[in-house]
Amino acid sequence: MTSSPKASIVIVDDHLLFAESLEKLIHSFPGFKVLYHAKNGFDLQNKIASEKIQPEIILLDINMPVMDGHETLLWLTENHPHIKVLALSMEDDDDIILKMLCNGAKGYLLKDIHPDNLIEALHEVMDKGYYHSDKVNATLLQSLHDDGKAEAPVFKENELIFMKLACSEMTYKEIAYEMNLSPKTIDGYRQDLFHKLQVKNRVGLVLYALKNEISIL
Repeated sequence: MTSSPKASIVIVDDHLLFAESLEKLIHSFPGFKVLYHAKNGFDLQNKIASEKIQPEIILLDINMPVMDGHETLLWLTENHPHIKVLALSMEDDDDIILKMLCNGAKGYLLKDIHPDNLIEALHEVMDKGYYHSDKVNATLLQSLHDDGKAEAPVFKENELIFMKLACSEMTYKEIAYEMNLSPKTIDGYRQDLFHKLQVKNRVGLVLYALKNEISIL
């Protein structure tokens, strides 16, 4: 009896010791294998071009020299959208999480993650196409995994425009200028949407938009 093929993973991290330790850990997980690791996005570009097999999942660090995680993610989203990218970083910051999710990451993990949670994340991103941890937005996750009985919210046109802009790096003041509205009106949209969607911050708003396939690009 032949065994099922293992899901292929590439690690992109400039810390060699961490990358090698992570590779050994992943090789201990049934159903997964590491093809190789790259030290930054430029190195990854060269290896993807030269290797015959492309990975199904990339574990991507953010702070790297030459070509960092943000630049690498944008390149992957544009050139290899079929590859699922999980950010794996020490940065526990809402703005950074927001930026990575907006740019196409399928999940965001901290480097101190427990091995059990890591293998769970790998399985979920393979099965569902994404993984949202409690670190990202516990309140939103609970609202997204409801029983389906709740009526879907109806959005006004300006609410959808605001949601799209809020999923960018623009400040609320810049959004008000872009929409030709007062900051007070924008604050009203923000509060109304947070209440309507039962989220607490902009990260929750992005996750809701991504989960419900609302265009934010």
